[in-house]
Amino acid sequence: MRHATLRQLKVFEAVARHLSFSRAAEELHLTQPAVSIQVKQLERHAGLPLYEQLGKKIFLTAAGAEVLAHARGIINQFREAEEGLAALKGVRGGRLNVAVISAGDYFFPRLLAAFCERHEEVSVGLSVHNREELLRQLAENATDLGIMLRPPEAADTVAEAFAPQPHVIVVAPGHRLARTRRVALEALESEKFIVRERGSDTRISMEEAWLERRFRPVIAMEIRSFETIKQAVTAGMGISFLPAHTIGLELQAGTLAVLDVVGFPVVRAWHVVHRRTKRLPPVAAAFKAFLLTEGARRIARLTRFRPKPPRR
Repeated sequence: MRHATLRQLKVFEAVARHLSFSRAAEELHLTQPAVSIQVKQLERHAGLPLYEQLGKKIFLTAAGAEVLAHARGIINQFREAEEGLAALKGVRGGRLNVAVISAGDYFFPRLLAAFCERHEEVSVGLSVHNREELLRQLAENATDLGIMLRPPEAADTVAEAFAPQPHVIVVAPGHRLARTRRVALEALESEKFIVRERGSDTRISMEEAWLERRFRPVIAMEIRSFETIKQAVTAGMGISFLPAHTIGLELQAGTLAVLDVVGFPVVRAWHVVHRRTKRLPPVAAAFKAFLLTEGARRIARLTRFRPKPPRR
C-alpha cells in the first residue's frame, strides 16, 4: 500500500460509502470509468480484491473493510490539517464545507452567495442530501455544517434554529377545494397524497403533523424529488404536503395553489448543525453566525412566502 495515493483512498471511500460506482462518480464529479480505474489501482497496491459484485450490487470484502477503516482515518487527518491551516488564514481565503437537505436547495445557494459577497476569497463546498445522507456526512466529519429541519437527538451534536419553515398543502389550481375557505382537514381523507420518501425531513414533518391531528391520509405515491411531486400535483394526480419555500415559482406562475386548511401552515425550523467536538474553521463559524442573525430575514425575502398564522 506504500504507493497508494490520497486520491485513490478518497475515491474508494466514496464507493464504499455509497456501495455504488455511479453515485460515487456523481459525488466526486468524475466519470464512472475514472472511478473504476482509481479503485482498481488501489486494489493492485493492496494485492487483494476490495469489493465483489453480485448481480448489480457491490459489497466490500474483508480486505475492503480493512482498507476503508484506514482510508477514513487518513482522510480525516488530512481534513484536520486543512482545518488547522484554514484557522491560520482566518475567514478570508478559507473554505466552507456545508451540506443541506434537498428542501433547502431552493434558496440556500443564494444565502451562500450573499455570504461570499461579504467575505472575499472564500471557496465553498456545497452538497445536497436527504436526511440520512446528511447525518452520515456529519458523523464521518465530511462537512463542517449541516443545514436541516429536524436535527439529530444525539448528544454529540449542536443544533441551533435560525429560520422558520412553513409547510402547506398544495393542489392543482383546478382542484375542487382550491378556492374554498377554511377547509377542514377531514375533508381531505379521500384525497390521494403524493409524498416524499420515508426518512426525509419533509416526510417526518408530515407524519408528525398527521399524528398530532389524528389524520390518516391516503398515500398514493412516494417520490424522492420535489420537482416530480410538483409536476404530479399540477397534472391532477393528487395533492401534497410540501415546504412552502419549494413552491414559490409555481405559485407565481399559477400552476399550483395552496389550500386554506384549518391549522395550517405547519411550521418547523431550519437548524444549523455540527458535531459538538468539531473545531469549526473561522469561515464556518462566520457562516453560522450569518445564518443565526440574518438567515430568517433573507430566506423570507428570497422565497417571497409570507404565511398567515394557522387558523384553529
